[in-house]
Amino acid sequence: MIQIKEISTNQELKEFVKFPFRLYKGNPYWVPPIINQEVASFDKATNPVFEHADARFFLAMKGEEIVGRVAAIINNLEVNQQKVRRMRFGWIDFIDDLSVSKALLDKVEEIGKEANLDFIEGPLGFSNLDKVGVLTEGFDILSTMVTWYNYPYYAEHFKKLGLVPGQKFLETNFKLEDVDIEKYQKYASLIKRRYKLKAINFKSSKEVLPYVEEMFELFNTSYARLSSFVPVSDKQIAYLKKKFISFVNPEYIKFIVDENGKLVTFSITMPSFARALQKANGKLFPTGFLHLLYAKKYSKSSVFFLIGIAPEYQKKGVTAIVFDEFFKTYSQKGVSKMIITPELEENKDIQLIWKNFKPEIHKRRCTMRKDIAKK
Repeated sequence: MIQIKEISTNQELKEFVKFPFRLYKGNPYWVPPIINQEVASFDKATNPVFEHADARFFLAMKGEEIVGRVAAIINNLEVNQQKVRRMRFGWIDFIDDLSVSKALLDKVEEIGKEANLDFIEGPLGFSNLDKVGVLTEGFDILSTMVTWYNYPYYAEHFKKLGLVPGQKFLETNFKLEDVDIEKYQKYASLIKRRYKLKAINFKSSKEVLPYVEEMFELFNTSYARLSSFVPVSDKQIAYLKKKFISFVNPEYIKFIVDENGKLVTFSITMPSFARALQKANGKLFPTGFLHLLYAKKYSKSSVFFLIGIAPEYQKKGVTAIVFDEFFKTYSQKGVSKMIITPELEENKDIQLIWKNFKPEIHKRRCTMRKDIAKK
């Protein structure tokens, strides 16, 4: 008999975060989070995402043993403003037992029904900056710090329980040796002259901070047309600035501005921390932070995290300037591979950016959804 237990203490929240460490123990492809950071991100008193999102956290119990977990999330901005009556679920993990996955999703659907929502969908986080989707291809490829990993049986459970694919995502990678860098240098120079643009590079996190608000404003503008987009609020921007900017190598952040200094394009990449996080095994101390510092300095793979382009500059080749600047940095750092994090299949504009890089699709994932049965 599976019991669903709602979390009510900080100790239970730690158990929620630590459950995947047992489930994926010995798995060479799963990348663990830092436990304390993950717990802190669920703190409703400090994470501003909870100003417009409600979340409840549950553990599936078989006797005294934890056998699954799930977060049930309502994003009030999308429900009330966008009229997308979706009951989100995320951070879902379970043993290969259909009674466990069913009990977890039944609880999510029950909450959605109580809130008079139309459907459940996940795995999704609180906002667009969270991890997304259940992995459906690429189980034997190392995950990243910004994606969820799961066993192949997850998607099969969802299908058996009546869920169908919702949003579909691609993950790709390419080798820098396959890129005609001289071509991009020439094209970047042409675009700079044509539109009177210039690149801004950074040597310290302190130099980045004055641009963060403008960067997220551009992010909101760039992605507003996508069906699933929820804007990032001012308080979230302040929270993310404090939490992440100092963590990202300043050299891996590229801004392009016009002749008046207005930001028209930005892009954030980061060294791959996957192996370092595996070695840290959820803890920064006593040695976990050393593995992360080493990866920050010496990783030969770069993870493409985010790009934003002002609507009036889209499809005008400004990404050539961005990549030209990245190639300069990667050459100095000895980076040889770029890993692209999940991108919506429907976002054809972003896929056009990569077409000349000979990208290889190495993973696919999707959200799964199901209509909530009405009384």
